[in-house]
Parts: sequence; C-alpha cells; structure tokens
Amino acid sequence: MDQWASMEFRPRNYSAEEESHSLPRVRAENDPLSTPCSSKEVDVVGQKEEIYDPLRGIDANSPASLKDLQYFDDNSVKVLSESSSVQLQEKEWSSFKKFLIQRFSVPKTVSVSAMSDVIVKIGKASERSSTNMHLEELEDPQKFAEEGVRMITQKEYVSRLHELKAEIAHSWQNDDRVTSLKLTIKVTRLMMDTSVLQFYPMLFALATDIMDMLGDMVFERIKCKAEVSEDGTRICYLPADFTSSDICSDAKETCNNWFYKIGSIQELLPRIYLELAILHCWRFLIVQPADCLKRLVTMIRGIADPLASAYCRLYMVHCSQKLPHCSVSVGYLIICINDMKVQLSRVMSARETSHGKLLENPALLIILIEPTIEYIMKSIFKDLNQRHIGDMLVDLELCKDKKELFGTIPCVSVILHHLLKELPVEVVQSNAAGIINLIECSNDTSFDQCLNYRLLGFKLCESRRQMEVTNVQAVVNRVIEVSTQYDCLEKYLTVVDAFVDIVLQYGMDNYLSIILEGVSERACIKGIAENELATLESIFIKLLTHFNNLEDAFSLSHFVEILDMMYGSSRSVIIVHILKIATRSGYLRDPTTIQFLIEICQALHDDIDFPNVKEDDLQQPARLISRFVQMVDYGAEMERQLTFLVECRGAFSGINELKETLVHKSNHLAIKAMKDSKNHLSFIKACIAFSEVTIPSISAPIRQLNLFLETAEVALLGGLISHSDGLLDSAITCLESLDLMNGSRVRADVDGILSTVRKVCSLFVMVPGSVERGVTNIPKSIFFLINSLSWMAPRFRTRILCAVITLTATLSQKKLPYHANHGKVPGNELLFFEDQSYCEELKSLSKCVLQNLVDVVHQEPSQASRGVMALEACDCIMSSFKQLNPEISTICSKLIETAKLCLSENDKYLQSTMELMNKYLPTTQRAVLPLTV
Repeated sequence: MDQWASMEFRPRNYSAEEESHSLPRVRAENDPLSTPCSSKEVDVVGQKEEIYDPLRGIDANSPASLKDLQYFDDNSVKVLSESSSVQLQEKEWSSFKKFLIQRFSVPKTVSVSAMSDVIVKIGKASERSSTNMHLEELEDPQKFAEEGVRMITQKEYVSRLHELKAEIAHSWQNDDRVTSLKLTIKVTRLMMDTSVLQFYPMLFALATDIMDMLGDMVFERIKCKAEVSEDGTRICYLPADFTSSDICSDAKETCNNWFYKIGSIQELLPRIYLELAILHCWRFLIVQPADCLKRLVTMIRGIADPLASAYCRLYMVHCSQKLPHCSVSVGYLIICINDMKVQLSRVMSARETSHGKLLENPALLIILIEPTIEYIMKSIFKDLNQRHIGDMLVDLELCKDKKELFGTIPCVSVILHHLLKELPVEVVQSNAAGIINLIECSNDTSFDQCLNYRLLGFKLCESRRQMEVTNVQAVVNRVIEVSTQYDCLEKYLTVVDAFVDIVLQYGMDNYLSIILEGVSERACIKGIAENELATLESIFIKLLTHFNNLEDAFSLSHFVEILDMMYGSSRSVIIVHILKIATRSGYLRDPTTIQFLIEICQALHDDIDFPNVKEDDLQQPARLISRFVQMVDYGAEMERQLTFLVECRGAFSGINELKETLVHKSNHLAIKAMKDSKNHLSFIKACIAFSEVTIPSISAPIRQLNLFLETAEVALLGGLISHSDGLLDSAITCLESLDLMNGSRVRADVDGILSTVRKVCSLFVMVPGSVERGVTNIPKSIFFLINSLSWMAPRFRTRILCAVITLTATLSQKKLPYHANHGKVPGNELLFFEDQSYCEELKSLSKCVLQNLVDVVHQEPSQASRGVMALEACDCIMSSFKQLNPEISTICSKLIETAKLCLSENDKYLQSTMELMNKYLPTTQRAVLPLTV
C-alpha cells in the first residue's frame, strides 16, 4: 500500500502544450476557397497527338468529325436491314398479343358451340352420338341450338389449343401436310364464335399464333422448292428481296396449290384467315403481292359480326408487315378504318347485330374492338410523312380538302381518340381550334368525349413551340365552356387537369380561378370519390410546382378548401409536396403560414397507421415534419417558440425523430436565451424541463443517452448544476439499460457508445463535485457499470478504463483545461483547492482502474488487437502520472511484454512506446526494457 501512496498525477500546463503543438500561422496571399485561375496550356515538345474523348462534343470544323458522322450514318442505315426490321415487328406483335391477353379479364368457364368439336375433344363436356344430335335438330332446331352450347374451363380451352399447335407441327414434320391444314382450318373456325366476348382477344392471340406457324412453314417449303430441285440439286440462293421472276415453275405450282386449297374452304372467315397466314407467299407468284390487300379488305366486309371482322382486319395488318416494305401503302389501312367507322356507327345505332341476336352490351363490344383500332392507327402513322397527313385526313373523310384539315364532319369518337394520339404535336397545335370543332361534333357513345379533350390538352403541352396568346385563349375558353357542362366531378377534372399546365404557362389567372371554383362547387355537392383523388392530386402538384412561393399557392381561391375535402394517400402526397417546398425556402416566420402548415402536418400524422406502417414508409413524413419544426423561427419571441414546441410534442407524439428535433430546438432556445443580455433564468429552466420531460418518451436508449448529455451540457452552461447532475444520472441509467437490448450489436453501435462514454468523461471535467455524493460519483458509476455489462468487449472496456484514468488525472490539475460558461460556474480546482481528501479520492479510483486494466487487456482474444490495446493503456498511464512508482512500473512492464508477444519487433507503435518508456522510467529501471530493433 505504501507503494501506491507514492503515486502522483503528472502536472499539465494545457495552454503551453497547445501553443507548443500548434503549427505556425502565416497569412495567405489568396483565398484558397476562391475560384482558381484558368489552367495554363502546356505543350509537350515533340508530341502532338490527338486524343479521342468519347464524352467530348464533336467539333463542327473538324473534317475528321464530319467523316466519322458520315461513316456512322451509313452504318446505321445498313444495320437497319429488312431482316432486323421484321424481327422488331415480330417482337412488337408478340408484346401486343400479351397486352391483349392481360387487358381483358377472362371468365373461368367458356361456352363452346357444337362446331368447336376440335376443342371439346378432350374436355369435360358431355358427348352425344351424331345420330341423336341430328334427330334433336330436326325435332326442335331452337332447342338444339341452345343445348348445343357446351361449357369448358378456360384452362382446358387454352391447353387444347397448345396441343393442337403441337399436333400441327408434328404432322408437318412427318410430311402429313393435309392433316396440318385440316387442323388449322378447325382452329380458324373457332374465330367465328363470339359468344363469349371477353374471351375473344385471348382466342385471337392463341389462334393466330398457330396460323402464323403454318404460314411460316408453307413459306419455307415453297422457298426450299425454289432453291433446291426434287433430286436435291441446289438451284439458287434466293436473296431477301427476291421477286416472282426468281422463282422456278415447280415452286410456283406448289404455291398455287396452297392458295387453291385455301380458296376451296366454304366458310368466309376461315378462308380469309388462312390466306392472310400465307399472304407473304404471294411473293412467289406476283410482282406486287400488296395488291391482294385491297381484295382482302373487300372480302372482310362480308363478315357481319363486328368483333370478328375487327380482329380479322387486325390480323391482316400484321400479315401485311411480312411483305416487302416498299410495296405496301397505307391505302388499305385507311379503307379498314373507314369500314370500321361504318360498322361502329351501326353498332351504336342498333340494338341487334346482323345475325338478329340481341346486342346486350354494345359498350363492352366497343372496348374489345378498341385495341384493333389503336394498332391499325399506329400502323398508318408509322412511316407516314408529315406532308401527307392532309391527304390521309381527306381519305379518312374528316375534311373535304387539305386547306381545312379539321372541319365539322363527324367521326366515331373512339377512332378520333386514337387519331389524335398519333397525330404529330405540330399538327395538333396548328389546328387546335378545328380539332375542338371535330370533337364537339363527334359526340357518340363509343368513347367518352372528356378523354378526347384531355388528350388534346396533353398534346398541346408537349409542344415546344409557343402558341399565339390569342389562339391559346380561344382554345382554353372553348374547353372551359365544355367542361362547365359536366356535372360529374370526375369528368370535369379529367378535362381541366390536361389544361392546367397551359393556363399556368400563359398566366391565365382568371381561368385558374374558374377551374378551382368549378372543382369546389362539384366537390361540395357530392363530395370527392376515390377515383377522383388521383386527378385532383395531379392538379395540385402542378400548382405547387409552378408557384415559387407557398403563400401564392395558398392565396388561390378554394385551394385550402379543396385540400381540406381530400383524404387518403392523395392528400398525403400533396402535403409531402407542400412540406418539401416549405422547408427548402428558408426559415418560416409568417404566423398564418406556420398555422396552416401545422394543420396539414397534423393531417399527415393522423393518416399514418403507426401500428402497421413500415419503417421505410414512415421515414419521409417524419423527416419532413421534423424539418418543418426546425425551420419555424419566431425570432425574439422565444416564449412563443417554446409554446410551439410544446404543441408539436402533443400533436406528433408518434414520431421519435421529431422528439429528438424538439429536444435539439429546446436546447438551442436555452443557448439563445443565455446569449441575450436580459435575465432569462426562468425561461432557461423551462427549456431544460421541456427536454427532461421529452427525452424519456424516445424509444431508443442510445438516443436518449446522447440527448441527456446534450441537455446536461446546456444546463451546465446555464449554471443549473442540480439539473445537470440529474441529467447525468439519467444518462448513466440509459447506459445501464443498453444491456436490455438484443445481443447482436454491430461495430458501429459499439463505437458510438464508446464515443458517448468518452463524452461523459469530458463533460464531467466541468461539473462541480458534490461533497455529499462524492467527487468521483459519476466516474465510479461508469467503472462499476462496465464490469457488470456482459456484452461489453475487452477492447471496449480497455478504452473506457483509459478514459476514466485520463479524467482523474485531469481533475487533479491545479488549472482545468476548460470551464462551463466561461468560468462563471466554478471548477473543482477552486471548490477543492488544497483539499487532500479530494486528491486521495481521485487516487483511490485510479488505483482500482489500474488494477483491472491489465486483466481486461489479456481478455482480448485477438492477438493483434491485444497488443495495440496494451500499448494504448501504457501510453495513457505514462501521460497521466508524474513518475512511475514500483506498482505502476510493474503494470507498464506487463503491458509492454504483452505488446511484444503480440506484435512484430518492427512495429512502429511498439518501438515508439518503448522509447518513451525508457525516457520516462528512472535510470535504475531502464535496463528492464531493452529497446529491440
């Protein structure tokens, strides 16, 4: 014990040490953060080599660049060969068929007529003998027709079609082409049955896949006949752009036979489908195979069923794409559209089809036909030159001449919609008034006209060229007049949403007021339905994006009123957008704006389902609300600012992130009050009390720990010693509760806790000691705590023990390195001046720590880490004590020996520590530690 009594702390002069270790300061000639001068160009002598930078812009004056451009242009034309174009078309067609299958919901069971024997062959439908069926048909034809319909599951239907495809391919491979053709004919007959409307698009996609397969097999067979003779002799290699003159007579005869077989089919629809399937085979017979399209278009007019004829035209467009591109014009496509106009007009005007069957759902029929119109219209505009659009519109019978492209000739609304969708933006912009006339006179039941107005608005927004203000006003005025006729809020929003951007772009504030007033009136009468919220959200986002200042948006008539009537996720999205704008525009000081933002934040908070919400979904609202609280600034009205924080704590109790923000803001307020010349002691106490009440409601103990320390520091700066003592005790309690967390801790958490404990030690330097509780009460609590926590690693304990040793050494100094509140709060060097019991208490704690330090270092399993820890502990001891007494010398020797066993002899840290040790030890003990190199 006498050996420990000789232990003395090393005296420190912190000011002198800081000055000696500071680098000399010299005034800089230039500001290092200013914009640097332009770099000088350096020419390398003897080297003038052009370096190609792929990210550099092309020099227009460089002849090499022009050559490169010409080279790439030529190559791009070569790459887009006919074969690659066909592959692209096939890919687009495959995607379109998938779209057809996915768009329309198919019933689980499908009715199958008696003629679909190829499908019911393996189905669960009951089978009857052909004699009985014939007798029933003679006795009661109507009853037979009704009972002839059989039910089969949709899955069985599709499965049977896949089996048929496999059977056709297998028969063809076995040279049984007759069977392949017969089975394909049976598949095409399925297209005559439109009894289950919703199933027809899927049937079309599956059946045409089989027809395409047969058509390709026939084409390859004829091509093989043209290239190879019967005895296997190679006749020629047909080029990709071959013509009928390149084909031998044997191949032509085979091709004619196929067309004769197909032409002998009795039913019109199967005959057309199969000729379309082998349409590209006309290339073997005639020079202009596309001439057959006009005949086929005329034949399709004989199909009375509007659904069957529409999809037959669709298949014709697909098959025509296999013909040489240069030989196909859009004339037949325009005829198709005109024929569909006539057919759709009859559907809308009559309740019966040409078969005499009741047309129960004409709206569904038009919806099913719409994809065919869309595909054909896209094909018309695919390679259409903009100069020929006038001629095309004349051929579509939408105008009398090219001088007035859009007049008062009505068009079927659904066809008009897809025409507008494909028209170039420039054409739409130049003829906006005429298009409005066309939309108004094309009002029918095939398509909702509000969608055509909406499409017009979006087309006008796409244009980069500015329109004349008078023309814009005329168009917007017409559209507003039309929209006011809609009593339904959904249709009204559908129209005005598309024109809000135009109204904002051209500064038409009067129309903006009319639009918002119209929304408000209709919403007040019937409320806002769920399907209307998305469009309202779109309008509000456009308004908020346009106005740079939130006050301008809030001042719009009915803006706040409409927002109050909204609900659900759409309102939350708008609130999030408002908060983003509000929090990036600087501090918020306007009371009206602050109050409005509080209300919408409360609405956003109330919409969150905290028990079921995912943490990722909560992050953005929590971050924005916290950011809003940070940006609110009442200036000199500090009491009002604190009242605002209290209101936020009550309003947003479910957001932990916000509670942390509230504590930070409260502490900031306390510091702000301290800097004020007035006496704000009671207000500072109120801020500290607010933080003390708020921190325990935060769920994460580590966050509580950091906030308790922050608040304790603020209380100490304000001279509130009792508050700071209580907060430090709470921090230690939080540190104890970390043991209650799950045992799997990542390294980042442990490092964070270590940093926090070191902060506690550094903060305790400023805390005046208490005679009743003991000067070393807090350090002792930390010392006993680290020995009680089982999850704490030796590396972690070693560094905390070193921090405690450094703390006791610092507290023993006659002048502390720093004080609270610029020395207004007395430090321990004054409170316990020349008090021997104070020094003895510090030595007693240091003795306990030193006795545990070596054991903790040896508990580290990693050899390299154990060596470093030993050196760190040795450095800490040498920097804390004046001269090594025998006990401390023994501890340092053990630590150095541990480091030498764990680390390499050449380790620089080890060598430097040993050199320092030899300087520090008395001369009589230096031989104990020879310097090994």
